[in-house]
Amino acid sequence: MVRLILASQSPARTKLLAEAGIRHSILVSDVDEDAVQASYGVTDPHDTALLLARAKAEAVAALPDAEGALVLGCDSVFEFDGEAHGKPYTSEIARERMLRMSGNTGVLHTGHWLVDCRDTHSDDDGEGMGTGATLGTVASAEVSFLEMDPAEIDAYIATGEPLHCAGSFTIDGLGGAFIRKVDGDPHTVVGLSVSTLRSLLAAANVRITDLWRG
Repeated sequence: MVRLILASQSPARTKLLAEAGIRHSILVSDVDEDAVQASYGVTDPHDTALLLARAKAEAVAALPDAEGALVLGCDSVFEFDGEAHGKPYTSEIARERMLRMSGNTGVLHTGHWLVDCRDTHSDDDGEGMGTGATLGTVASAEVSFLEMDPAEIDAYIATGEPLHCAGSFTIDGLGGAFIRKVDGDPHTVVGLSVSTLRSLLAAANVRITDLWRG
């Protein structure tokens, strides 16, 4: 049986996979995102999302528990006015960002990286044999926001939801009320594109249907 490990502690990502019927387990990496970015000097939001997704996937793939599994790392970065916005963590940063985002448009980049940790040697017919693949891609979606007045922004921040989300918003929670439209795969905005995962799995000779529950 093919095993998929999600190298992310994001509740939204694991919920998305569960709702898509995809069997998976979770192993969280201890990657220092700031240190990874500093070591590579990456500033482009698109490339940053892919770099961090790869760092998380490879960190988990190196763990003994990942042996024989496929490991998926993901990371999301919101690009607004040419700047990369990760998690704001503080109310002050979230409020400043959301006031600028009100009535405007940005791009959410989600990096995906898959590592095939299955054995590449087999004595049988080779079915289910690992490919040794390690590959990734970025899925991006344009997000347009409605006008938000300061009172609404303060009320949203008070819930705590936007403080730990790339770009200071969600589409699958309270923040969905402020999104006018999405051009691209909506799953990308949640933080994991299932169609992108399907393509990466295919490169490792795995059908996404092999991971469906039941």
